[in-house]
Amino acid sequence: MGDIRDSIASWSRDFVPTLSREEHRVSRFGEPSGHVFRRDGVQSGPVWYAKYRLPDGRQFQRRIGPAWTQRGRPGTGYFTKRTAEAWLRAVMDAARAGTLPGMVVTNATVADACAEWLRWSEEERGCSPGTMRGRRSSVRAYFVPAFGDRPVEAVTTEDIERWRSCLPATLSVRTKNKMLTELHGVFRRAVKVWRLPANPVAEVEQLRERRIVDLEVYSPEEVMALVRAAASEQDAAMFLTAAFTGLRRGELIGLRWRDVDFPASLIRVHRSYSYGALTVPKSGKVRAVPLAPEVAGVLARLGQRGLFTGEEDLVFPGELGGFLDGSALRRRYLDAQAAAGVKRLRFHDLRHTFGTRMIAVADIVRVKEWMGHADIETTMRYLHFAPRPEDAALVAKAFKSADGDGHDFGWSAEHALQPR
Repeated sequence: MGDIRDSIASWSRDFVPTLSREEHRVSRFGEPSGHVFRRDGVQSGPVWYAKYRLPDGRQFQRRIGPAWTQRGRPGTGYFTKRTAEAWLRAVMDAARAGTLPGMVVTNATVADACAEWLRWSEEERGCSPGTMRGRRSSVRAYFVPAFGDRPVEAVTTEDIERWRSCLPATLSVRTKNKMLTELHGVFRRAVKVWRLPANPVAEVEQLRERRIVDLEVYSPEEVMALVRAAASEQDAAMFLTAAFTGLRRGELIGLRWRDVDFPASLIRVHRSYSYGALTVPKSGKVRAVPLAPEVAGVLARLGQRGLFTGEEDLVFPGELGGFLDGSALRRRYLDAQAAAGVKRLRFHDLRHTFGTRMIAVADIVRVKEWMGHADIETTMRYLHFAPRPEDAALVAKAFKSADGDGHDFGWSAEHALQPR
């Protein structure tokens, strides 16, 4: 059956539909028919062919493959009369179902499908500005140049696999898998809008991705050194808040004074600011994060400034009270790292610093809620980096030997390593 599917796919890529929408609609009332026959060529040898008529009245003759005339199991790529007839039945079944390549006529190109997917992502799904920026980049740089002018129904699984194999070697496996997922979304939307019989990306397997989780975080001493080296009181408060609450950079930029609940010792995360727009947090849910006394103290002092201290004002505003420039913040953060003499980590690693410290003292469910993770697996990665000095004592206790009376044998690693 694998040879049958491969054989059908080999000619279906060149099958160009000529039906209008009206003609296609009428053709559905017809019944496909056909038969197989063998032709013995002088040079090519015996070959099986199929002659059939589609529901719209068009007739075709197709070469199925070389005929197997010997005893035993047919060789790869060869057909007996039975398997040739099975090939034809598969074509007829696809024709009856309307899924035979070339029978669906959409009058839509892949560029049209990409535009519809982007519209749907932004207007109906409400994807964040960051997500939309990445999707537009994929469409502009990779999808439209490769498939833009082609009808959506003409793109096959084999086309997608060839396209992926030609992607630049400089792209990581993760990036290639991400683009494959996005292209799957383009055609999934096309299946719904233009009634494609199948999504050609669905059968393309993702590349094997060896992901090594290697978090880099700051120690408490390094966090305080970074805070002391900040260029302003506001930057110092922002760095400390990031490390002590785990808020993302966009969530810090979008934080308002009414979100800081000093009596309840909580910060409520309602929104995030990125790429010039306010959105909901990444998880899509409002969450509450503990407000440690150190953070409460620096925020209280920050609230004593002369401007921008109303309930609706931003806690960390720009010069005119508007949203902070993320790029400028990043530059000041790098300057503070250099001045403090600490290792150069991303701003986002302050969030990881919070996660690794909290997982050592709080249960994983609470840490998940504080950080706004969508699933527990994301939170579990911090377990491998949590500082737990007592674990070494537990290992030593597990390997401590005793005789029947409960007395130690007096064994030690140093004694065992001494030469005999």
